[in-house]
Formats: sequence, structure tokens, C-alpha cells
Amino acid sequence: MSAILRVTTAMALTGLLALPAFAQEAAPEQPAGEAEDFNALPLGESANEDPQPGQVYIKEDVGDWALQCVRAEEGEEEACQLYQLMRDEQDNPVAEIIVYKVDDDPPAVAGANIVAPLETLLPAGLVMSVDGGEPRKYPFAVCNRVGCVSRIGLTQQDLDAFKRGKQAQLVIRPYGAPQVEVKLPLSLSGFTDGFAKSTVIPKQAPQQMPEQQQ
Repeated sequence: MSAILRVTTAMALTGLLALPAFAQEAAPEQPAGEAEDFNALPLGESANEDPQPGQVYIKEDVGDWALQCVRAEEGEEEACQLYQLMRDEQDNPVAEIIVYKVDDDPPAVAGANIVAPLETLLPAGLVMSVDGGEPRKYPFAVCNRVGCVSRIGLTQQDLDAFKRGKQAQLVIRPYGAPQVEVKLPLSLSGFTDGFAKSTVIPKQAPQQMPEQQQ
């Protein structure tokens, strides 16, 4: 498979032992009896913090989906949508999908944003099928630094297929190898319960994908 379809995170780990210039200055003297024991082994502390209003967080896992919510002010309803990371046959993370409810765009009853890698062949679109059923093709709307986004509408018939299905399949093609079909399985385990816990998202409010959910 083309390397352009692999989602990777590069981390630079150089200079870990070198102190920055400002740290090489003489440290202030510690008061008597308060000197730190630099040989002591830290035992760690809790890194779990409650999300603040406006922050996106994973409220719970429902089957193979994550219920992703935006923390609301006290007394207000949180906006929640379903999220899943899709991997290829080599278990490389390739694409992301969120599914959310809508009530102002009939005949669509739900929407989905699918983010594919940059250098995806855009004219080929995105093809999706459920349990080997009839495939449907959707266009890409825009590309940004995160990837190329396809925003699609799901009818009640589509939603019912998701609820009773076991697995959907998405197919994209790389720009550098248009003859190659990259097939991405989408588990539908937990979709019914998770979708019931999601909330209505206005169509005019574009959904944003998290940049790192690997």
C-alpha cells in the first residue's frame, strides 16, 4: 500500500540530556534543610483532570465506537457524536469518521464526516457499503492539513443498515496509485447504543475531527 495512506506521528527526541542555556546558570541556593534529593525516584501523580467547558473528551466507549463530547457549562446539554479510527489490512491507522444526528436537512437524519489522508485521489470519491450491500459513492468536500474530508448525509434507510449491520467498508484510492483500492473496515459493533446517546448537531456547525486518536 502507498505510504501516503499511513497516518504516522514523528517525534524528535534529540538533546534530551543537554540542558538549555538558561538552565546552565547557577541555581539559587536552597534554604537549609530544604535541599532536594535528586536521587529520589518520583512515584508519579494522577494525570486525570476533569475536562473544562468547551473541551472535547471521550465520555465513554460503546462497542468499537467512542462517544466524543464537548464539555458544557453546568446545566447545559453536551454535544456528543460517535467517533472511530479506521485501519487498513496491515493495521495502519488511515482514516477517521464521526457520525452525528441532524434534524434540519431532510431526508438526511444523520451526518458523517470522514477524514482520509492527504494525496487521496479526490475524483474517485469515497465508496461505502454495509455488509456487502450496494455501494454508494460520496464526494470529498475539502482538504486541509489534517486530511481530505467527505461530509455525507445518512437517510433513515442508511441509518437502519448501520444499526442492524455488522461491518461497513469504505474504499478510497491513492493519488499516486489510482488503480489501488484501499479498503477500510468500519465496525458497527455498539453503533445502535452509541447513536442513541449522541445529540443533534446543527448542519451549519461543521464537525471537527480530532487530529490524534491513535
